[in-house]
Amino acid sequence: MKADMQKPRIVFMGAGAMGSYIGGRIAHAGHDVTLVDGWREHVEAIRRDGIRLRDTEGETSVRVHALHFDDIAEFSRSPVDIAFIAVKSYDTEAASRRVCPYLAPDGFLVSLQNGINDATLARVVGAKRTLGCIASTIGVALKRPGHVERSYRPGGGAYTVFRVGEVEGRITPRAELVVGLLACVDSAEATADLPGERWAKLAANSMHNGLAAITGLGHKGLYTLDATRRIAIRLGAEAVRVGRIAGLRLHPVRGIPADDLEAAGYGDGEAMRRVERRIEGWMPRLTEEGRPSTAQDIAKARRTEIDYINGAVCAKAADLGIPVPMQRALLKTVKRVEAGEIAPRVDNIAELPLAQASDVRPVAD
Repeated sequence: MKADMQKPRIVFMGAGAMGSYIGGRIAHAGHDVTLVDGWREHVEAIRRDGIRLRDTEGETSVRVHALHFDDIAEFSRSPVDIAFIAVKSYDTEAASRRVCPYLAPDGFLVSLQNGINDATLARVVGAKRTLGCIASTIGVALKRPGHVERSYRPGGGAYTVFRVGEVEGRITPRAELVVGLLACVDSAEATADLPGERWAKLAANSMHNGLAAITGLGHKGLYTLDATRRIAIRLGAEAVRVGRIAGLRLHPVRGIPADDLEAAGYGDGEAMRRVERRIEGWMPRLTEEGRPSTAQDIAKARRTEIDYINGAVCAKAADLGIPVPMQRALLKTVKRVEAGEIAPRVDNIAELPLAQASDVRPVAD
């Protein structure tokens, strides 16, 4: 694919909440997009009525081509230039291998997922045909077939939602091309440090995905209650410490300086006050309805990605010999909820270190 191509053939392998919303917005801007998914009812709804996109700015319907996974041999007639991999992390390799035979000679894959899956894509198509994309605070949910809602308000100039990077670290024309596509959705920029950006996103996800799953709270509720907010900060601190000892560059975690987050989680009172002021700044973008993806999976009785979020932090910590007691306790509790042993409720935080029932009270206005 030529870097100056104006109309690349774009495919989203995975048309769940993320793939449908982002793909739909890019299609709405006039680009050639195909959504591919295994849920036939969803695919048929898109074919019949288009994809309905609802967010804090309003609602729109977008006509976009949609295929079932079984039908992608259609791409042999018109090869794929850019394939966004937007499936759950545990389906990464299968989705990549499905689309790989249909890539154009200069076509490439872009991981647009939770977790860190760039190495998996590179194993399938090679590092030279792999890009990574971090989507931060997108906050989307697939409510019913053909209907997606975004609960986070746009980041715009105040917060960069998408960061696109090459595995090898250069900022390339094709990375800038993907940035331009994602700018149809929200703020986007290229990064020369994909591993560091990935870890910052993983740290952020580790703060609230599992915690929402075990408590039943959404983003806003988690960061409003003293107890869950402090647990989230400790989770972030442990993840930052692992990244630092692993030698990664420490990027801000949702706008929180990594050094402050680590210090706050390990008992620095002044750092805690700075971090909590940053979290207060998130509130205007949050809505009551917003739920992290792991909590959505629990609500729908689906397999979660917790092994690729908190599990990934724990695995790296084990490799480095770093204790991460809050991460490990949360991972264990999420698995109990996922297995149906316990139901999501705020009282489940009693299973986590440092959590005190007396701390479960809202932040003062």
